[in-house]
Amino acid sequence: MDKISLLQHKTEQALQGGGAKRIEAQHKKGKLTARERLQLLLDEGSFEEIGMMVTHRSRDFGMEKEIYPGDGVVTGYGTVNGRLVYVYSQDFTVFGGSLSETHAEKIVKIMDLAMQNGAPVIGLNDSGGARIQEGVVSLGGYADIFHRNVKASGVVPQISAIMGPCAGGAVYSPAITDFILMVEHTSYMFVTGPNVVKTVTHETVTSEELGGAHTHASKSGVTHFACAHEVECIENIKKLVSYIPQNCEEDAPVYDYELADETRKKLNDIIPANPNQPYDIKEVIEELADAGSFMEVHKDYAENIVVGFARIGGRSIGIVANQPAYLAGVLDINSSKKGARFTRFCDAFNIPLLVVVDVPGFLPGTDQEWNGIITNGAKLLYALSEATVPKITVITRKAYGGAYDVMNSKHIGADLNYAWPTAEIAVMGAKGAAEIIFKKEISEATDPEAKLKEKEAEYIDKFANPYMAAARGFIDEVIMPADTRAKLIKGFKMLENKVVKMPKRKHGNIPL
Repeated sequence: MDKISLLQHKTEQALQGGGAKRIEAQHKKGKLTARERLQLLLDEGSFEEIGMMVTHRSRDFGMEKEIYPGDGVVTGYGTVNGRLVYVYSQDFTVFGGSLSETHAEKIVKIMDLAMQNGAPVIGLNDSGGARIQEGVVSLGGYADIFHRNVKASGVVPQISAIMGPCAGGAVYSPAITDFILMVEHTSYMFVTGPNVVKTVTHETVTSEELGGAHTHASKSGVTHFACAHEVECIENIKKLVSYIPQNCEEDAPVYDYELADETRKKLNDIIPANPNQPYDIKEVIEELADAGSFMEVHKDYAENIVVGFARIGGRSIGIVANQPAYLAGVLDINSSKKGARFTRFCDAFNIPLLVVVDVPGFLPGTDQEWNGIITNGAKLLYALSEATVPKITVITRKAYGGAYDVMNSKHIGADLNYAWPTAEIAVMGAKGAAEIIFKKEISEATDPEAKLKEKEAEYIDKFANPYMAAARGFIDEVIMPADTRAKLIKGFKMLENKVVKMPKRKHGNIPL
């Protein structure tokens, strides 16, 4: 066989990704192959593969008899909607997608190129973990990848899609990346699987219950998106990429937008007359954002806060909003962590922030206190205070106590703060405040209940409104809800060249 024929033969072997039978088995599980996933993700004809002929170096336990070109991972670069990305796609049909020394070297090379050239890294993970036959060498390979994940954090966006079982060391690289997507019923993430759990703790649990997409989307918060199938997962990756810049030194893409009548009259009637009645903050977001542009992140986790990407006047922004329709929009441990993590991503990649506030305070209770609401709540405070991107706040209704400070108040660096006439900016709710301030008068009154209502109304008139804060300059303007979108378009446009010089330091010490 001449050299050209040999090259063609080896190329065909590599493209098969482990043989027709293995591909067929993958399809029977309802899963695409590593290469099929890349075909869906990348623009047609844009993929350039790197390391197609790489094979493992192990000669123990009969491994010298099983050698496949590519060694279980397809790596290279291409474009998504015309923008450069670096990719790797693990091939479960080759040694269960397990990570060997050379498998790791291929991924590391891609990550190094991404950092050197300033483009996102997208990993399609489908791996059983470290390749046991290689021992500590495969563990070293994982450590090399983890180190690159940390070095790339905040430099280039990193996105991980979990396309199959992902166990042991394989879960920690995705955990360091910016966003994780999982596929329902076919992807799992756990440090130790159901069998080990049963042996050690005597708990009987299925893979789905322990580390399935729904579990990590709703209970642990490990995954940001739970997708019905692989095609939806890949489409979500492409959509996500459209909101974010190539690297930390660039801005997100700006889409063409022609200004029209930006008044949104529906917002004038969205706040219920009863201050204790809930409403859906997502309806507010949909009115403020460009039509159909809101992409929610962490949808099923800590639902008392809503985070996600949207466009306002064609510009990409990140949104952090209290959700009064769930737990009255109160801040707790999980919502604070969720909001802080999203805020820090936006700040790292120059994406302006819109904070929509309707918060009655922090969730009380022993469970919250004993599990660290103090330090966890401080994470959100730290993240918003640290962020130097353009930041605009809109207070729709309640902004009580310390939560007022935390939710991007003027005092922690917000650039513009707007309040609707329905805003209540105070230390606490009127009833509780009246009971404390006028305790003696109420107890001595002939009709304590009537006296309480009288004093409650007095407190509302004095404090439960935005005008005292506006008089102090803590609120820039009290606006009609219908005018909010127009104000935001102008505000973000005005702030687009914002520059903040931070004190010289290695890095801050966020309360982890």
